[in-house]
Amino acid sequence: MSPRECKEHLHELGALVVVPTYDNAGTIGTLMAMLIKYSSDIMVVDDGCTDSTSEILYTFGFRDVSCDGKTKDGLEGRTLLRHSRNMGKGRSLKDALPLAAAAGWKHVLTIDADGQHFPSDIPVFVEALLGDPSSMLVGSRNLASTNMPQCNTFANRFSNFWFRLETGVRLEDTQCGFRVYPLGKADYSKWYYTSLYEFELEALVFAAWSGTRISGVPVNVYYPPAGERVSHFRPLRDFSRISLLNTVLVFICLLYIWPRNLLRKLSWSKIRKFFDDNLFHVKDSNLKLTLSFWLGIFIGLLPFGGYHFVSAVFLAHVLRLNTLVAGAFTLISIAPMMPLIIFCSCWTGSLILGHPMLLTGLDISFSDVGNMLIDYVFGGIVFAVAASSILAGICAVTLAILRRKK
Repeated sequence: MSPRECKEHLHELGALVVVPTYDNAGTIGTLMAMLIKYSSDIMVVDDGCTDSTSEILYTFGFRDVSCDGKTKDGLEGRTLLRHSRNMGKGRSLKDALPLAAAAGWKHVLTIDADGQHFPSDIPVFVEALLGDPSSMLVGSRNLASTNMPQCNTFANRFSNFWFRLETGVRLEDTQCGFRVYPLGKADYSKWYYTSLYEFELEALVFAAWSGTRISGVPVNVYYPPAGERVSHFRPLRDFSRISLLNTVLVFICLLYIWPRNLLRKLSWSKIRKFFDDNLFHVKDSNLKLTLSFWLGIFIGLLPFGGYHFVSAVFLAHVLRLNTLVAGAFTLISIAPMMPLIIFCSCWTGSLILGHPMLLTGLDISFSDVGNMLIDYVFGGIVFAVAASSILAGICAVTLAILRRKK
């Protein structure tokens, strides 16, 4: 694809190129000289630059634009959005993305201003976008390239691992700033987005959670020698913030995303069909079904993880109960429920055995740890008996009502 064709396709797709920059006077001129060959509509976000970045951009015909611009005409051509002080790359994108969406643009293609990305790779994004206009595209760099900083490589692989855990999406490079953001469905100005370097990772995760398709496209990368490199990545600070962000995201996964996805896969029609086929409309007696239900809940609540399903099915087979019902209800011990089950087990054990319930990790001795383990095991058994019996009673009443003879 020629540069001229690339320009035309970007305009047809409604794609605005956004370049966040902070003190990149040494590379911004070269980047713009190449970038204007591939795109007619470019917005640079000057994040409080203290060097001659703005003066260089003015020589390329850039004009100032305010954050309250609402028309597409105001963002056509070469525009410059300026921050009075340095606020972070994430804040730059948080300002640019909603502004572009409000002006009617459908996509934003971002490229870093430090010279590591090549505008000649933009046609790769355009071709991928033509094939799937609703997708989010992320550049995939060669992490083994010459002069690639080792701290960046480690942080990227670390981030890739957590991204896959949180979303189930395999992406080779989650930290590349060369990417395409689809506009419309996503609100990139929401409060839960961070404002610094880790914004790009969080935006990816929330896009995946919302159902946006995310794909990687191969791009070239250039890292100048260490003495010539201008980087605002601070390994300790930024790596710590990324780690904290991933901790929060995993917590959200446990409490909301994974249960939501499970329910979506099951659907109410499938759940209703399961109960109709295996509980309400089977030849087994109410007593047999209730005992099968009780066995599944009881095994699922026991403090012996890893073999709940197998144990319940085996015992149901030996006792000639309904193996499917018994096995299915061991799923009460799925990951989102485990914190509650563990707490109830420990609380029950401490209440019966008279041990104090320790809720903090301060000044805990080996004897305290032993007591906590005893509370968990003993309390877990008692809690499993009590909870499964109560729930089995409810099940028996429900079956008696729903399966009564007409």
